[in-house]
Amino acid sequence: MEQEMILSTLPKTWIFDLDGTLVKHNGYLTDGQDVLLDGVKEYLADIPEQDMVLILTAREQAYEKMTRDFLNQNQIRYDRILFHMPAGERILVNDRKPSGISMAVAIDMDRDVFAMPKICRRM
Repeated sequence: MEQEMILSTLPKTWIFDLDGTLVKHNGYLTDGQDVLLDGVKEYLADIPEQDMVLILTAREQAYEKMTRDFLNQNQIRYDRILFHMPAGERILVNDRKPSGISMAVAIDMDRDVFAMPKICRRM
């Protein structure tokens, strides 16, 4: 059964890891270039323009130009990208709206398999 996410109609901030989530893990090192995972381009293209897309990566700053060039050449939408992030867990902490809307969503995916839940409806 396909997973589903129920989201509000409010503008969102999407935070994606880069390696193993959007592109093949360390493909830029092992293959000499990044390899986009299946479904990434289409999923990010469906994110509404009013939403923000933030990419995090543990890559060193030395890989910034190569990474940005790859994302731009493949028309991968993002608003900001942060390099040299710690390689450990990414922890999202946010408050719940008084109406009860949960403002923090976390999704763990298997490495090198882009499998985002379907957005089934907006609250």
